[in-house]
Amino acid sequence: MKKLVFLTFCFIQFGCTQKPVKKMNGVSFVASRELATQENVQAVMNVAANYAAVMPFGFIREINSPELVYDTDGQWLGETKIGAKQYIELLHSNNIEVMLKPHIWIWRGVFTGSMKMDSEEKWKILEESYEKFILNYAELAKETQVSLFCIGTELDQFIRNRPEYWKGLIKKIRTVYKGKLTYAANWDEWPRTPFWEDLDYIGIDAYFPLTEEKVPSVEQFREGWKRHKEKISKLAKEKDRPVLFTEYGYRSMEYNGKRPWVVDRHEAGVNLDAQANATTAILEEFWKENWFAGGFVWKWFIHHEKAGGLDNNRFTPQNKPAEDILKGYYSVN
Repeated sequence: MKKLVFLTFCFIQFGCTQKPVKKMNGVSFVASRELATQENVQAVMNVAANYAAVMPFGFIREINSPELVYDTDGQWLGETKIGAKQYIELLHSNNIEVMLKPHIWIWRGVFTGSMKMDSEEKWKILEESYEKFILNYAELAKETQVSLFCIGTELDQFIRNRPEYWKGLIKKIRTVYKGKLTYAANWDEWPRTPFWEDLDYIGIDAYFPLTEEKVPSVEQFREGWKRHKEKISKLAKEKDRPVLFTEYGYRSMEYNGKRPWVVDRHEAGVNLDAQANATTAILEEFWKENWFAGGFVWKWFIHHEKAGGLDNNRFTPQNKPAEDILKGYYSVN
């Protein structure tokens, strides 16, 4: 009895002093034209990742088009249910856990968060279409027993305009898939997402503006995180849910902390130090926090030997100094 009282006292006094749960040290495993191979997965293991996001796609023609098309012959194999299943099974055979994270792509790369219908009739069609799409992948999540299922990615206007639909959709998903759920909110969307209590993780695509410096130092990046981190940790406590960065990452270019979400192919110069510093800062700021569950770096191409490199200014850390930084943190956290 004395031992029980002492343990209870320790818990009250010191909170979560037990050994922290292993973080989700994840990569966003980009869909390819063909099946994945053991060699493709070995590169994920080499960076000490224990999770991968598998990301099938559905397509919409225009920002106010309600019809969602998916699992077609015109898609890359990795974007379909068949390809996603093969990726998942291969990753699982190597003891890498999976977050299944279906995405929508609007023609010409229009931002999905702006997708908004201009009539009630179109909203109803979109709701029915999206339900079929996401339940299709909930069935795959169930079949393959993935650890985590993401119910949507950056769909701000859809959620703002149809919150009750989403509440009901989550219930339908849970009748199919019994594992953990999250949603990938954009960096400026998560404070108003109305259903965090209905999910298991608060998911954020973490492209927060941090600094306007040309080549920010690690400390400048960390300073830029302070105001965001305070708000994120407050929400985690209010909702009693851990936070997961469903995407995070930085381009290897100058001014990469100013608008980290920028994906255009303008001819910005390569700066590997800027990416390395940004990567170090986010890992140092968040991976030590008990309320933080981990994250999935953007992007990880399956053909590692061809990806990234020292003359590449895109998001991937592959074959750049940022990859070694990831490996160092993922190996010990």
